[in-house]
Amino acid sequence: MPLNIVERPSPNHDPRAEGPVDILVMHYTGMRTAEEALLRLCDPAAKVSSHYTVDCDGTIYQHVAENRRARHAGVSYWAGVRDVNSRSIGIEIVNPGHEFGYTAFPDGQIAAVIALSRGILSRHSIPAARVVGHSDVAPDRKQDPGELFPWLQLAESGIGKWPNANAPRQGNSTKAFADDLRRYGYGVPPDVDWPLTDVIAAFQRHFRPQRIDGRADAECAAILQALSS
Repeated sequence: MPLNIVERPSPNHDPRAEGPVDILVMHYTGMRTAEEALLRLCDPAAKVSSHYTVDCDGTIYQHVAENRRARHAGVSYWAGVRDVNSRSIGIEIVNPGHEFGYTAFPDGQIAAVIALSRGILSRHSIPAARVVGHSDVAPDRKQDPGELFPWLQLAESGIGKWPNANAPRQGNSTKAFADDLRRYGYGVPPDVDWPLTDVIAAFQRHFRPQRIDGRADAECAAILQALSS
């Protein structure tokens, strides 16, 4: 689909400090309206930004050039990277979020996210396992883009990973599951300061959204093993 990109620059960006751009982070705006979110992302006093915001009607706003470091991930971690902002592109997706009445994402909006993401992946070498949600990289603070985000639809469009639906269930200890989470990319104690239950909940929110309880069970183990195979 043709992209409708509107320039809406943010002053909140820096030089990239390390490594290549190899992570794509999805967010929801978590604010009452799109305009409220856009104003915040472009407000120098707020000191936050993303590279893009995708409105409900599919309009895409570009705030920061892809060769610059936007300020969207905050304190975060993925696969050994602690300055996720320096290694990532951030996409904000307009949605009121859990605080203001979380809703499903409109089809046109997701179509725009997919088209935008395909363009980003064509310009940067971003492995499928490094297409993540804000909650994946900051599980103690964030829930976005949340359990209603259509990760499967994105994976079917070549963006990110999704487990084989036929993966067999098998038992796994909590420690073994934590080790597997670390190998996949998640930050787990003692590498990070947040609780393991938050990490498991973030994994579930992304890959098993129908039950988010922060407990590692046989189904979660099978999903993670399928993702890692």
